Amino acid sequence: MPYLTRTVPEGHKPRVAVIGAGFAGLRCTDILIQNGAHVTLFEARDRLGGRVHQSKVHDHLVDMGPNWIHGTGKNPIVSIAESTNTVVQDFEGNMALIAPDGKPINDEVAEKISDILWSTIAKAFEYSNIYKETIPVDRSLFDYIKEQVEHTDLSEDEKALCIESSRMWGAYVGDPIERQSLKFFCLEECIDGNNSFVSSTYKQILEHVSKPARQHADIRLNQPITKIESPPRENTATPTSPQQVTLTTASGETSQYDEVVVTCPLGWLKRNKDAFVPALPPRLTQAIDSISYGRLEKVYITFPRAFWHTDPSPSTSTNNNNNNNNNTYKSYQTPTFAQFLNPTYASTTHPPSIHWNQECISLAAFSDTANPQTAHPTLLFYTFGPCATHIVTKIAHLAPTSTEYYQVLHETFQPFFARLHNYRPDAPECQPLAYLATQWQNDPFAGHGSYCNFQVGVHEADRDIEVLRAGMGAERGVWFAGEHTAPFVALGTTTGAYWSGERAAGAICEVYGLGRVGMGVGRDDSLPSAGGVRVGGC
Repeated sequence: MPYLTRTVPEGHKPRVAVIGAGFAGLRCTDILIQNGAHVTLFEARDRLGGRVHQSKVHDHLVDMGPNWIHGTGKNPIVSIAESTNTVVQDFEGNMALIAPDGKPINDEVAEKISDILWSTIAKAFEYSNIYKETIPVDRSLFDYIKEQVEHTDLSEDEKALCIESSRMWGAYVGDPIERQSLKFFCLEECIDGNNSFVSSTYKQILEHVSKPARQHADIRLNQPITKIESPPRENTATPTSPQQVTLTTASGETSQYDEVVVTCPLGWLKRNKDAFVPALPPRLTQAIDSISYGRLEKVYITFPRAFWHTDPSPSTSTNNNNNNNNNTYKSYQTPTFAQFLNPTYASTTHPPSIHWNQECISLAAFSDTANPQTAHPTLLFYTFGPCATHIVTKIAHLAPTSTEYYQVLHETFQPFFARLHNYRPDAPECQPLAYLATQWQNDPFAGHGSYCNFQVGVHEADRDIEVLRAGMGAERGVWFAGEHTAPFVALGTTTGAYWSGERAAGAICEVYGLGRVGMGVGRDDSLPSAGGVRVGGC
Protein backbone atom coordinates (compact mmCIF):
# COMPACT_ATOMS: atom_id res chain seq x y z
CA MET A 1 0.00 0.00 0.00
CA PRO A 2 1.25 3.56 -0.66
CA TYR A 3 2.18 5.70 2.34
CA LEU A 4 2.24 9.47 2.74
CA THR A 5 5.68 10.99 2.39
CA ARG A 6 7.19 13.12 5.12
CA THR A 7 8.25 16.68 4.33
CA VAL A 8 11.76 16.71 5.75
CA PRO A 9 14.94 18.70 5.14
CA GLU A 10 16.90 17.60 2.09
CA GLY A 11 19.30 14.80 2.93
CA HIS A 12 17.60 14.06 6.23
CA LYS A 13 18.02 10.44 7.28
CA PRO A 14 15.29 9.27 9.65
CA ARG A 15 16.09 8.34 13.22
CA VAL A 16 14.19 5.12 13.83
CA ALA A 17 13.72 3.17 17.04
CA VAL A 18 13.04 -0.56 16.73
CA ILE A 19 11.52 -2.13 19.83
CA GLY A 20 12.39 -5.80 20.18
CA ALA A 21 15.43 -7.69 18.87
CA GLY A 22 13.75 -10.84 17.63
CA PHE A 23 13.81 -11.80 13.96
CA ALA A 24 11.32 -9.06 13.07
CA GLY A 25 13.33 -6.34 14.79
CA LEU A 26 16.68 -7.59 13.51
CA ARG A 27 15.54 -7.79 9.89
CA CYS A 28 13.84 -4.40 10.14
CA THR A 29 17.06 -2.92 11.52
CA ASP A 30 19.07 -4.51 8.70
CA ILE A 31 16.91 -3.01 5.92
CA LEU A 32 16.77 0.43 7.54
CA ILE A 33 20.54 0.55 7.99
CA GLN A 34 21.12 -0.53 4.38
CA ASN A 35 19.01 2.43 3.28
CA GLY A 36 20.77 5.01 5.41
CA ALA A 37 18.51 5.34 8.44
CA HIS A 38 19.94 5.78 11.94
CA VAL A 39 18.61 2.91 14.04
CA THR A 40 18.41 2.45 17.79
CA LEU A 41 17.43 -1.10 18.74
CA PHE A 42 15.78 -1.52 22.14
CA GLU A 43 15.70 -5.00 23.70
CA ALA A 44 14.25 -5.83 27.11
CA ARG A 45 16.44 -8.90 27.54
CA ASP A 46 20.22 -9.11 27.85
CA ARG A 47 20.57 -10.79 24.45
CA LEU A 48 19.44 -10.62 20.83
CA GLY A 49 17.07 -13.09 19.19
CA GLY A 50 13.84 -12.90 21.15
CA ARG A 51 12.29 -16.35 21.10
CA VAL A 52 15.12 -17.62 18.88
CA HIS A 53 17.31 -18.79 21.73
CA GLN A 54 19.39 -21.82 22.64
CA SER A 55 20.20 -23.53 25.91
CA LYS A 56 21.69 -26.86 26.99
CA VAL A 57 19.99 -29.97 28.26
CA HIS A 58 22.83 -31.89 29.90
CA ASP A 59 25.56 -31.22 27.30
CA HIS A 60 23.35 -30.94 24.18
CA LEU A 61 22.56 -27.55 22.64
CA VAL A 62 18.85 -27.21 21.84
CA ASP A 63 16.45 -24.52 20.63
CA MET A 64 14.15 -23.07 23.26
CA GLY A 65 12.15 -21.27 20.58
CA PRO A 66 11.49 -22.33 16.99
CA ASN A 67 12.73 -25.72 15.79
CA TRP A 68 11.34 -25.67 12.27
CA ILE A 69 11.61 -23.89 8.93
CA HIS A 70 8.14 -23.87 7.43
CA GLY A 71 8.07 -24.39 3.67
CA THR A 72 10.85 -24.13 1.11
CA GLY A 73 9.33 -22.07 -1.67
CA LYS A 74 11.02 -18.62 -1.75
CA ASN A 75 11.74 -18.94 1.96
CA PRO A 76 14.65 -16.67 2.98
CA ILE A 77 15.36 -18.71 6.12
CA VAL A 78 16.15 -21.70 3.91
CA SER A 79 18.73 -19.63 2.02
CA ILE A 80 20.25 -18.36 5.27
CA ALA A 81 20.45 -21.91 6.63
CA GLU A 82 22.29 -23.01 3.51
CA SER A 83 24.74 -20.11 3.59
CA THR A 84 25.55 -20.66 7.28
CA ASN A 85 25.95 -24.45 6.97
CA THR A 86 23.04 -24.95 9.32
CA VAL A 87 21.91 -28.57 9.31
CA VAL A 88 18.21 -29.01 8.52
CA GLN A 89 16.34 -32.23 7.91
CA ASP A 90 13.07 -33.18 6.27
CA PHE A 91 12.09 -34.92 9.43
CA GLU A 92 9.75 -37.69 8.34
CA GLY A 93 9.72 -41.17 9.76
CA ASN A 94 7.83 -43.73 11.77
CA MET A 95 5.07 -42.62 14.10
CA ALA A 96 4.48 -44.65 17.23
CA LEU A 97 0.86 -44.26 18.28
CA ILE A 98 0.12 -45.14 21.91
CA ALA A 99 -3.51 -45.76 22.89
CA PRO A 100 -5.04 -44.33 26.08
CA ASP A 101 -4.47 -47.65 27.83
CA GLY A 102 -0.73 -47.38 27.10
CA LYS A 103 -0.59 -50.08 24.43
CA PRO A 104 0.89 -49.40 20.97
CA ILE A 105 -1.44 -49.30 17.98
CA ASN A 106 -0.33 -51.58 15.16
CA ASP A 107 0.95 -50.01 11.96
CA GLU A 108 -2.05 -50.89 9.82
CA VAL A 109 -4.55 -49.22 12.13
CA ALA A 110 -2.26 -46.28 12.91
CA GLU A 111 -1.68 -45.59 9.21
CA LYS A 112 -5.38 -45.86 8.45
CA ILE A 113 -6.22 -43.39 11.20
CA SER A 114 -3.46 -41.00 10.12
CA ASP A 115 -4.53 -41.05 6.46
CA ILE A 116 -8.14 -40.26 7.30
CA LEU A 117 -7.21 -37.57 9.80
CA TRP A 118 -4.88 -35.72 7.41
CA SER A 119 -7.30 -36.02 4.49
CA THR A 120 -9.98 -34.56 6.78
CA ILE A 121 -7.67 -31.68 7.74
CA ALA A 122 -7.05 -31.01 4.05
CA LYS A 123 -10.81 -30.96 3.47
CA ALA A 124 -11.19 -28.57 6.40
CA PHE A 125 -8.74 -26.15 4.73
CA GLU A 126 -10.73 -26.28 1.51
CA TYR A 127 -14.03 -25.93 3.37
CA SER A 128 -12.75 -22.94 5.34
CA ASN A 129 -11.48 -21.25 2.17
CA ILE A 130 -14.75 -21.72 0.31
CA TYR A 131 -17.28 -21.08 3.08
CA LYS A 132 -15.41 -18.68 5.35
CA GLU A 133 -18.09 -16.01 5.00
CA THR A 134 -20.90 -18.27 6.17
CA ILE A 135 -19.26 -20.57 8.74
CA PRO A 136 -20.55 -19.68 12.24
CA VAL A 137 -17.89 -18.06 14.42
CA ASP A 138 -18.43 -20.61 17.21
CA ARG A 139 -17.82 -23.62 14.97
CA SER A 140 -14.49 -25.29 15.73
CA LEU A 141 -12.10 -27.41 13.72
CA PHE A 142 -12.81 -30.19 16.21
CA ASP A 143 -16.54 -30.01 15.41
CA TYR A 144 -15.80 -30.46 11.72
CA ILE A 145 -13.42 -33.38 12.25
CA LYS A 146 -15.85 -35.25 14.50
CA GLU A 147 -18.62 -34.91 11.92
CA GLN A 148 -16.40 -36.04 9.05
CA VAL A 149 -15.00 -39.03 10.95
CA GLU A 150 -18.53 -40.30 11.55
CA HIS A 151 -18.94 -40.71 7.78
CA THR A 152 -15.84 -42.87 7.35
CA ASP A 153 -15.60 -46.67 7.24
CA LEU A 154 -13.61 -46.78 10.48
CA SER A 155 -14.84 -49.05 13.23
CA GLU A 156 -16.26 -47.38 16.35
CA ASP A 157 -12.99 -47.98 18.21
CA GLU A 158 -10.98 -46.58 15.30
CA LYS A 159 -13.23 -43.52 15.11
CA ALA A 160 -12.59 -42.85 18.78
CA LEU A 161 -8.84 -43.16 18.23
CA CYS A 162 -8.98 -40.88 15.20
CA ILE A 163 -10.90 -38.18 17.09
CA GLU A 164 -8.49 -38.47 20.00
CA SER A 165 -5.54 -38.20 17.58
CA SER A 166 -6.97 -34.96 16.21
CA ARG A 167 -6.36 -33.34 19.60
CA MET A 168 -2.66 -33.36 18.70
CA TRP A 169 -3.42 -30.36 16.51
CA GLY A 170 -2.98 -28.36 19.70
CA ALA A 171 0.76 -29.07 19.49
CA TYR A 172 0.80 -27.17 16.18
CA VAL A 173 -1.02 -24.01 17.30
CA GLY A 174 -0.51 -23.92 21.07
CA ASP A 175 -4.07 -24.43 22.30
CA PRO A 176 -6.72 -27.18 22.20
CA ILE A 177 -8.32 -28.02 18.88
CA GLU A 178 -11.75 -27.48 20.47
CA ARG A 179 -10.87 -23.78 20.56
CA GLN A 180 -9.59 -23.49 16.97
CA SER A 181 -11.81 -21.60 14.56
CA LEU A 182 -13.03 -23.49 11.52
CA LYS A 183 -14.01 -20.19 9.92
CA PHE A 184 -10.39 -19.03 9.86
CA PHE A 185 -8.65 -22.38 9.67
CA CYS A 186 -7.59 -21.35 6.16
CA LEU A 187 -5.18 -18.84 7.75
CA GLU A 188 -3.09 -21.72 9.13
CA GLU A 189 -1.90 -22.60 5.63
CA CYS A 190 1.85 -22.34 5.14
CA ILE A 191 4.42 -21.78 2.40
CA ASP A 192 4.57 -24.53 -0.18
CA GLY A 193 7.26 -27.16 0.36
CA ASN A 194 8.54 -29.30 3.18
CA ASN A 195 8.69 -28.42 6.86
CA SER A 196 12.31 -28.91 7.92
CA PHE A 197 13.64 -29.42 11.43
CA VAL A 198 16.72 -27.33 12.26
CA SER A 199 18.78 -30.13 13.76
CA SER A 200 21.89 -28.06 14.45
CA THR A 201 19.72 -25.33 16.06
CA TYR A 202 19.01 -21.78 14.90
CA LYS A 203 22.29 -20.52 16.37
CA GLN A 204 24.11 -19.80 13.09
CA ILE A 205 20.95 -18.43 11.48
CA LEU A 206 20.54 -15.99 14.38
CA GLU A 207 24.16 -14.89 14.12
CA HIS A 208 23.64 -14.17 10.41
CA VAL A 209 20.37 -12.27 10.89
CA SER A 210 21.73 -10.22 13.80
CA LYS A 211 25.10 -9.31 12.24
CA PRO A 212 24.03 -6.00 10.61
CA ALA A 213 22.48 -4.80 13.86
CA ARG A 214 25.51 -5.83 15.89
CA GLN A 215 27.82 -3.97 13.52
CA HIS A 216 25.87 -0.81 12.76
CA ALA A 217 22.92 -0.19 15.12
CA ASP A 218 22.86 1.49 18.50
CA ILE A 219 21.80 -1.52 20.57
CA ARG A 220 20.24 -0.93 24.00
CA LEU A 221 19.98 -4.21 25.91
CA ASN A 222 18.10 -4.55 29.20
CA GLN A 223 15.92 -1.59 28.19
CA PRO A 224 12.19 -2.48 28.37
CA ILE A 225 9.98 0.22 26.88
CA THR A 226 7.09 1.29 29.11
CA LYS A 227 5.61 4.23 27.18
CA ILE A 228 5.27 5.12 23.49
CA GLU A 229 4.03 8.70 23.03
CA SER A 230 3.07 9.47 19.45
CA PRO A 231 0.99 12.60 18.82
CA PRO A 232 -1.24 12.36 15.75
CA ARG A 233 0.28 13.70 12.54
CA GLU A 234 -1.87 15.75 10.24
CA ASN A 235 -0.47 14.58 6.93
CA THR A 236 3.23 15.28 7.02
CA ALA A 237 5.90 16.45 9.39
CA THR A 238 7.28 19.87 8.55
CA PRO A 239 11.00 20.72 8.48
CA THR A 240 10.58 23.42 11.14
CA SER A 241 8.37 21.40 13.48
CA PRO A 242 9.12 17.71 13.14
CA GLN A 243 6.69 15.46 14.96
CA GLN A 244 8.56 12.96 17.08
CA VAL A 245 7.70 9.73 18.87
CA THR A 246 8.90 9.70 22.48
CA LEU A 247 9.95 6.45 24.15
CA THR A 248 10.28 5.94 27.88
CA THR A 249 12.22 3.01 29.31
CA ALA A 250 11.62 1.16 32.56
CA SER A 251 14.46 3.15 34.13
CA GLY A 252 12.71 6.43 33.25
CA GLU A 253 14.99 7.50 30.38
CA THR A 254 13.30 9.20 27.42
CA SER A 255 14.38 9.63 23.80
CA GLN A 256 12.76 10.83 20.59
CA TYR A 257 12.62 9.37 17.09
CA ASP A 258 11.12 10.14 13.71
CA GLU A 259 9.59 6.67 13.46
CA VAL A 260 9.19 3.70 15.80
CA VAL A 261 8.71 0.04 14.88
CA VAL A 262 7.09 -2.09 17.59
CA THR A 263 7.95 -5.77 17.16
CA CYS A 264 6.82 -6.85 20.65
CA PRO A 265 4.83 -10.12 20.65
CA LEU A 266 1.06 -10.08 20.39
CA GLY A 267 0.80 -11.23 24.00
CA TRP A 268 2.80 -8.17 25.11
CA LEU A 269 0.49 -5.89 23.13
CA LYS A 270 -2.53 -7.44 24.79
CA ARG A 271 -1.15 -6.66 28.26
CA ASN A 272 0.41 -3.28 27.48
CA LYS A 273 -2.08 -1.36 25.39
CA ASP A 274 -1.91 1.43 27.97
CA ALA A 275 1.77 1.96 27.06
CA PHE A 276 0.57 3.83 23.96
CA VAL A 277 -0.22 7.53 24.43
CA PRO A 278 -2.67 8.65 23.13
CA ALA A 279 -4.67 5.43 23.32
CA LEU A 280 -4.61 3.08 20.35
CA PRO A 281 -7.41 3.54 17.81
CA PRO A 282 -10.45 1.38 18.63
CA ARG A 283 -10.10 -0.80 15.54
CA LEU A 284 -6.45 -1.55 16.32
CA THR A 285 -7.34 -2.37 19.92
CA GLN A 286 -10.07 -4.69 18.66
CA ALA A 287 -7.60 -6.50 16.41
CA ILE A 288 -5.12 -7.00 19.27
CA ASP A 289 -7.88 -8.35 21.49
CA SER A 290 -9.44 -10.59 18.85
CA ILE A 291 -6.43 -12.66 17.75
CA SER A 292 -5.56 -15.36 20.26
CA TYR A 293 -2.13 -16.01 21.74
CA GLY A 294 -0.94 -19.59 22.07
CA ARG A 295 0.47 -21.65 24.94
CA LEU A 296 3.01 -23.83 23.16
CA GLU A 297 5.86 -25.07 25.36
CA LYS A 298 8.64 -27.64 24.98
CA VAL A 299 10.22 -30.16 27.28
CA TYR A 300 13.54 -31.80 26.41
CA ILE A 301 14.45 -35.06 28.13
CA THR A 302 17.91 -36.48 27.49
CA PHE A 303 19.07 -40.00 28.31
CA PRO A 304 22.40 -41.86 28.41
CA ARG A 305 21.29 -43.71 25.29
CA ALA A 306 18.29 -43.70 22.97
CA PHE A 307 16.81 -46.90 24.38
CA TRP A 308 13.72 -46.57 22.15
CA HIS A 309 15.96 -47.03 19.09
CA THR A 310 17.83 -50.03 20.46
CA ASP A 311 16.90 -53.66 19.85
CA PRO A 312 17.57 -55.56 23.09
CA SER A 313 18.32 -59.24 23.23
CA PRO A 314 15.29 -61.47 23.94
CA SER A 315 16.56 -62.14 27.43
CA THR A 316 16.47 -58.43 28.37
CA SER A 317 13.16 -57.56 26.72
CA THR A 318 11.03 -57.71 29.86
CA ASN A 319 8.78 -54.69 29.41
CA ASN A 320 5.25 -55.70 28.50
CA ASN A 321 5.39 -53.07 25.74
CA ASN A 322 7.89 -55.26 23.90
CA ASN A 323 5.62 -58.21 23.28
CA ASN A 324 4.82 -57.16 19.73
CA ASN A 325 8.15 -57.69 18.01
CA ASN A 326 6.90 -58.24 14.49
CA ASN A 327 6.52 -56.14 11.40
CA THR A 328 3.01 -54.99 12.29
CA TYR A 329 4.63 -52.83 15.01
CA LYS A 330 7.66 -51.60 13.07
CA SER A 331 6.79 -47.92 13.63
CA TYR A 332 6.55 -48.55 17.35
CA GLN A 333 9.89 -50.34 17.41
CA THR A 334 11.80 -47.65 15.46
CA PRO A 335 9.96 -44.38 16.12
CA THR A 336 10.86 -40.93 14.88
CA PHE A 337 7.71 -39.45 16.40
CA ALA A 338 5.49 -40.73 19.16
CA GLN A 339 1.95 -39.67 19.99
CA PHE A 340 0.40 -40.54 23.32
CA LEU A 341 -3.37 -40.34 23.30
CA ASN A 342 -4.97 -39.04 26.49
CA PRO A 343 -3.61 -41.59 29.00
CA THR A 344 -5.77 -43.48 31.47
CA TYR A 345 -2.60 -44.99 32.94
CA ALA A 346 -1.41 -41.61 34.29
CA SER A 347 -4.57 -40.55 36.07
CA THR A 348 -2.91 -40.48 39.49
CA THR A 349 -0.19 -38.01 38.43
CA HIS A 350 -2.09 -35.83 35.93
CA PRO A 351 -5.12 -33.65 36.76
CA PRO A 352 -8.12 -35.42 35.21
CA SER A 353 -9.69 -32.12 34.14
CA ILE A 354 -6.93 -31.68 31.53
CA HIS A 355 -6.43 -33.61 28.30
CA TRP A 356 -2.88 -34.97 28.43
CA ASN A 357 -2.39 -35.89 24.78
CA GLN A 358 1.33 -35.54 24.10
CA GLU A 359 3.58 -35.66 21.06
CA CYS A 360 7.35 -36.11 21.10
CA ILE A 361 10.16 -36.22 18.56
CA SER A 362 13.24 -38.37 18.84
CA LEU A 363 16.33 -36.24 18.25
CA ALA A 364 18.26 -39.51 18.03
CA ALA A 365 16.60 -40.05 14.65
CA PHE A 366 18.79 -37.43 12.99
CA SER A 367 21.41 -38.81 10.64
CA ASP A 368 24.18 -36.57 9.40
CA THR A 369 27.62 -38.12 9.18
CA ALA A 370 29.20 -34.71 8.64
CA ASN A 371 27.53 -33.35 11.78
CA PRO A 372 27.09 -36.28 14.17
CA GLN A 373 26.42 -33.96 17.09
CA THR A 374 22.99 -33.15 15.66
CA ALA A 375 21.76 -36.60 16.73
CA HIS A 376 21.57 -37.16 20.46
CA PRO A 377 19.51 -39.34 22.81
CA THR A 378 16.88 -36.72 23.57
CA LEU A 379 13.10 -36.68 23.37
CA LEU A 380 11.43 -33.36 22.60
CA PHE A 381 7.87 -33.11 23.92
CA TYR A 382 5.53 -30.41 22.64
CA THR A 383 3.01 -29.41 25.29
CA PHE A 384 0.15 -26.98 24.79
CA GLY A 385 -2.89 -25.37 26.31
CA PRO A 386 -3.96 -26.26 29.86
CA CYS A 387 -1.37 -29.01 30.32
CA ALA A 388 1.43 -26.61 29.32
CA THR A 389 0.08 -24.04 31.76
CA HIS A 390 -0.06 -26.67 34.50
CA ILE A 391 3.59 -27.60 33.91
CA VAL A 392 5.04 -24.09 33.77
CA THR A 393 3.07 -23.11 36.87
CA LYS A 394 4.61 -25.98 38.83
CA ILE A 395 8.21 -25.18 37.79
CA ALA A 396 7.97 -21.39 37.74
CA HIS A 397 9.98 -20.88 40.91
CA LEU A 398 12.32 -23.86 40.62
CA ALA A 399 15.92 -23.69 39.44
CA PRO A 400 16.45 -25.93 36.37
CA THR A 401 19.40 -27.53 38.17
CA SER A 402 17.39 -28.37 41.29
CA THR A 403 16.21 -31.80 42.36
CA GLU A 404 12.67 -30.47 42.70
CA TYR A 405 12.63 -29.30 39.05
CA TYR A 406 13.75 -32.75 37.89
CA GLN A 407 11.18 -34.49 40.08
CA VAL A 408 8.24 -32.39 38.91
CA LEU A 409 9.03 -33.00 35.24
CA HIS A 410 9.89 -36.64 35.81
CA GLU A 411 6.57 -37.27 37.51
CA THR A 412 4.82 -35.65 34.56
CA PHE A 413 6.65 -37.35 31.67
CA GLN A 414 7.83 -40.71 32.97
CA PRO A 415 4.36 -42.24 32.40
CA PHE A 416 4.75 -41.34 28.71
CA PHE A 417 8.30 -42.39 27.83
CA ALA A 418 7.78 -45.55 29.93
CA ARG A 419 5.41 -46.72 27.17
CA LEU A 420 8.13 -46.57 24.51
CA HIS A 421 9.76 -49.62 23.00
CA ASN A 422 12.50 -51.23 25.13
CA TYR A 423 11.77 -49.25 28.26
CA ARG A 424 12.82 -51.07 31.43
CA PRO A 425 12.41 -49.28 34.77
CA ASP A 426 15.61 -50.79 36.17
CA ALA A 427 17.82 -50.03 33.14
CA PRO A 428 20.31 -47.14 33.52
CA GLU A 429 19.81 -46.05 29.90
CA CYS A 430 16.11 -45.51 30.65
CA GLN A 431 16.79 -42.99 33.43
CA PRO A 432 16.83 -39.35 32.24
CA LEU A 433 20.06 -37.45 32.73
CA ALA A 434 18.34 -34.07 32.60
CA TYR A 435 15.11 -32.22 31.85
CA LEU A 436 14.78 -28.77 30.30
CA ALA A 437 11.44 -27.02 29.85
CA THR A 438 10.53 -23.72 28.21
CA GLN A 439 8.51 -21.25 30.25
CA TRP A 440 7.31 -18.72 27.69
CA GLN A 441 4.08 -18.33 29.65
CA ASN A 442 6.12 -17.04 32.58
CA ASP A 443 8.05 -14.58 30.39
CA PRO A 444 6.57 -11.05 30.23
CA PHE A 445 8.80 -10.11 27.28
CA ALA A 446 7.40 -13.07 25.32
CA GLY A 447 3.91 -11.84 26.14
CA HIS A 448 3.32 -14.79 28.50
CA GLY A 449 2.86 -17.20 25.62
CA SER A 450 4.05 -18.24 22.20
CA TYR A 451 2.44 -17.54 18.81
CA CYS A 452 -0.80 -16.17 17.42
CA ASN A 453 -3.70 -18.46 16.54
CA PHE A 454 -7.35 -18.10 15.60
CA GLN A 455 -9.92 -19.34 18.06
CA VAL A 456 -13.67 -19.71 17.99
CA GLY A 457 -15.51 -16.46 18.45
CA VAL A 458 -13.27 -14.35 16.21
CA HIS A 459 -15.26 -12.53 13.51
CA GLU A 460 -12.68 -10.91 11.23
CA ALA A 461 -9.34 -12.61 11.83
CA ASP A 462 -8.03 -11.89 8.33
CA ARG A 463 -8.97 -8.23 8.57
CA ASP A 464 -7.56 -8.08 12.12
CA ILE A 465 -4.16 -9.19 10.85
CA GLU A 466 -4.28 -6.55 8.12
CA VAL A 467 -5.09 -3.87 10.71
CA LEU A 468 -2.14 -4.98 12.83
CA ARG A 469 0.11 -4.80 9.77
CA ALA A 470 -1.01 -1.27 8.96
CA GLY A 471 -0.33 -0.05 12.51
CA MET A 472 -0.27 3.74 12.91
CA GLY A 473 2.66 4.55 10.65
CA ALA A 474 1.18 7.29 8.52
CA GLU A 475 -0.92 8.78 11.32
CA ARG A 476 1.45 8.60 14.31
CA GLY A 477 4.80 7.26 13.15
CA VAL A 478 4.30 3.91 14.93
CA TRP A 479 4.62 0.75 12.85
CA PHE A 480 4.05 -2.86 13.88
CA ALA A 481 5.96 -6.01 12.98
CA GLY A 482 6.20 -9.54 14.36
CA GLU A 483 4.89 -12.99 13.46
CA HIS A 484 1.32 -11.78 14.12
CA THR A 485 1.64 -9.24 11.27
CA ALA A 486 3.19 -11.62 8.74
CA PRO A 487 1.81 -12.53 5.32
CA PHE A 488 -0.97 -15.08 5.77
CA VAL A 489 1.22 -17.91 4.46
CA ALA A 490 3.78 -17.32 7.22
CA LEU A 491 1.80 -16.36 10.31
CA GLY A 492 3.28 -17.75 13.51
CA THR A 493 6.70 -18.59 11.99
CA THR A 494 10.24 -17.23 12.02
CA THR A 495 9.92 -16.60 8.29
CA GLY A 496 6.82 -14.54 8.93
CA ALA A 497 8.57 -12.52 11.63
CA TYR A 498 11.53 -11.92 9.29
CA TRP A 499 9.26 -10.78 6.46
CA SER A 500 7.23 -8.56 8.77
CA GLY A 501 10.35 -6.64 9.78
CA GLU A 502 11.28 -6.29 6.13
CA ARG A 503 7.80 -4.96 5.32
CA ALA A 504 7.83 -2.35 8.11
CA ALA A 505 11.29 -1.16 7.11
CA GLY A 506 10.20 -0.95 3.46
CA ALA A 507 7.22 1.20 4.41
CA ILE A 508 9.46 3.66 6.28
CA CYS A 509 11.87 3.75 3.37
CA GLU A 510 8.97 4.59 1.07
CA VAL A 511 7.80 7.39 3.34
CA TYR A 512 11.24 9.01 3.29
CA GLY A 513 11.98 8.30 -0.35
CA LEU A 514 14.85 5.98 0.47
CA GLY A 515 16.05 3.31 -1.93
CA ARG A 516 14.60 0.22 -0.23
CA VAL A 517 17.88 -1.63 -0.76
CA GLY A 518 17.96 -5.25 0.36
CA MET A 519 14.26 -5.95 0.09
CA GLY A 520 13.59 -9.64 -0.57
CA VAL A 521 10.59 -11.57 -1.81
CA GLY A 522 8.62 -11.25 1.42
CA ARG A 523 6.85 -8.03 0.54
CA ASP A 524 3.09 -8.27 0.23
CA ASP A 525 3.42 -7.79 -3.56
CA SER A 526 5.68 -10.83 -4.08
CA LEU A 527 4.71 -13.77 -1.92
CA PRO A 528 5.37 -17.48 -2.33
CA SER A 529 2.47 -19.81 -2.88
CA ALA A 530 0.68 -21.45 0.00
CA GLY A 531 0.67 -25.18 0.31
CA GLY A 532 1.59 -27.09 3.45
CA VAL A 533 0.28 -26.77 6.94
CA ARG A 534 2.10 -24.92 9.69
CA VAL A 535 3.69 -27.44 12.06
CA GLY A 536 3.51 -25.43 15.22
CA GLY A 537 4.60 -21.88 15.65
CA CYS A 538 7.98 -23.28 16.27
